[in-house]
Amino acid sequence: MGRKMSRQIKIFDTTLRDGEQSPGCSMNLKEKLEVARQLEKLNVDVIEAGFAIASPGDFESVRQIAGVVRNATVASLSRALPKDIDTAYEAIRHAAHPRIHTFIATSDIHMRYKLKATEEEVLERAFNMVKYAKQYCHDIEFSAEDASRSRPEFLYRVLEAVIRAGATVVNIPDTVGYATPDEYAGLIRGIRENVPNIHRADISVHCHNDLGLGVANTLAALKAGANQVECTINGIGERAGNAALEEIVMAIQTRKDVFDMHTEIDTRQLYPSSRLLTKVTGVKVQSNKAIVGDNAFAHESGIHQHGMLAHSSTYEIMTPESVGLNMSKLVLGKHSGRHAFDDRMKQLGYDLPKERLDEVFAAFKMLADKKKSIYDKDLEALIDEQRSAGMETYHLTEFVINSGNTITSTATVKLMKEQETYEAVAKGYGPVDAAFKAIEIVVGQKVDLEDYALEAVTEGEDAQGEATVKLKVNERVYTGYGLSTDIVEASIKAYVNAINKMPQSAGFREERSAG
Repeated sequence: MGRKMSRQIKIFDTTLRDGEQSPGCSMNLKEKLEVARQLEKLNVDVIEAGFAIASPGDFESVRQIAGVVRNATVASLSRALPKDIDTAYEAIRHAAHPRIHTFIATSDIHMRYKLKATEEEVLERAFNMVKYAKQYCHDIEFSAEDASRSRPEFLYRVLEAVIRAGATVVNIPDTVGYATPDEYAGLIRGIRENVPNIHRADISVHCHNDLGLGVANTLAALKAGANQVECTINGIGERAGNAALEEIVMAIQTRKDVFDMHTEIDTRQLYPSSRLLTKVTGVKVQSNKAIVGDNAFAHESGIHQHGMLAHSSTYEIMTPESVGLNMSKLVLGKHSGRHAFDDRMKQLGYDLPKERLDEVFAAFKMLADKKKSIYDKDLEALIDEQRSAGMETYHLTEFVINSGNTITSTATVKLMKEQETYEAVAKGYGPVDAAFKAIEIVVGQKVDLEDYALEAVTEGEDAQGEATVKLKVNERVYTGYGLSTDIVEASIKAYVNAINKMPQSAGFREERSAG
């Protein structure tokens, strides 16, 4: 007799929907498409592409993601309303594997104060809307919002009804992160024992992290019989975030003795996925974040280092390589050729088209003239910069800074737009502030600087500076990214990059040409 096959757990990624709703994590269409392609490389089972009815922009991003994703199921969220469901289907209708994900609240507190509806009204609407969605596609997911605070007997009735109406997946969300692992596992067991047709649908769980229990609750639910998890890269999401995909996946993989289950995730894409999301949103993970944090595989204490030298398993329960983090040190220099560069890109897990590879190689050669030692993180940063550049409206051509502790800082900045060069001079509280003000003059638009961060990519006095800015205009936040061995240049590039992401309808006026 062969070994019994472990149970497969489906990974439903909602980074592009629930994750993007978190403050400061909005993405433009190009960025969402890039994240969706990376999620396919990660091999998630379902990509929740957005909330199609929320805005024309959301609808278009869901529609385009549905057009490029070929392997994963593409879902759009919708309230239990005919117009929402119509719009969701219109957005995903050309997906290779479409799913409509509809929801309604089932807890007493939500029904009384938000829906102002009785149990019977909610039950009827849930049944009718799942049945309505079923006319469009086979794969229908139903979520009982605030399930963890719902009266179990009523929840059982709702789930039985929506499965009868055609739901293929029923989701049991801990919407406000209130549950504890024992309670949540008990709820899943209760559903399995008291919903007579539950065998006809997958049981999904969606846990928020308000008490820091998102991953623990998710794993407890899996042990109790759930077989789909809803999660996000880096755990991003509203309030304290969602259960983190990388933590759930690696817990299952690392503790096979406890979890007799598996996922289809390519774990070597976990770190690249985390890094991409960080660059796109500008929201960094803390250094001690499990799996993908900078310190996740760092060992500083003498006792730990001694143990690691003896055998890595003394203090590492998984390898850095298993999550896509390459720990090799110095790799390339100014005399390295194209073949060595291409080979290193492949080792780092980047499968870039030739045009992108040519751009990164050219940037590498320029960096090699400025920097003696080039590390893997330098190469990753170059790729991030090329990714971030995209279609440029403005391009930095020149800047001059005058600064010191006895003078007021001034900056002269020249930007190019459509072959025309524009120049401005401004004063500021420091070189970066002066440069930012000069850029504002060039583009003719006042913006609010929401956040500015600068850090070294690697160690050493010639390290590249990695700058991230967040600019707010018309209540929308745009994230920019810049890279240079000169921290002022990195800052200017980041500011211009954020400006380039803004629609030209944001209020920019025609600039005055310098020449």
